[in-house]
Amino acid sequence: MEIWLNPACSKCRTALAALDDSGIDYTVRRYLDDVPSAEELGAVAHRLALEPWDLARSKEAREAGISFPRDAEHRQQWLEAMVAHPATIQRPIVTATDGTTVIGRDAVALAAVIAAE
Repeated sequence: MEIWLNPACSKCRTALAALDDSGIDYTVRRYLDDVPSAEELGAVAHRLALEPWDLARSKEAREAGISFPRDAEHRQQWLEAMVAHPATIQRPIVTATDGTTVIGRDAVALAAVIAAE
């Protein structure tokens, strides 16, 4: 299992506590320091059945000047802009070894990915 997180984020700390409580082994990726590639971010969006703009934190995207149209033609631009400004990526993102991926902002999402492990 892997968790992409920002250690300053309270939701990320809550997700870590849930993973610790479950006893599951996991790897931490501080995505602000170890920025995912556009391909990695696109794969996460695909596993979540979301578009890149759905993974963007609205306020941070606005502050970064990311304002592309939300359509297939601009999908790659969204991915590249989010990689250039990783603070815009929703967090925490948790992926089980079977590929189950969630944005672990609540207990239900975390339970789903923990159960997949």
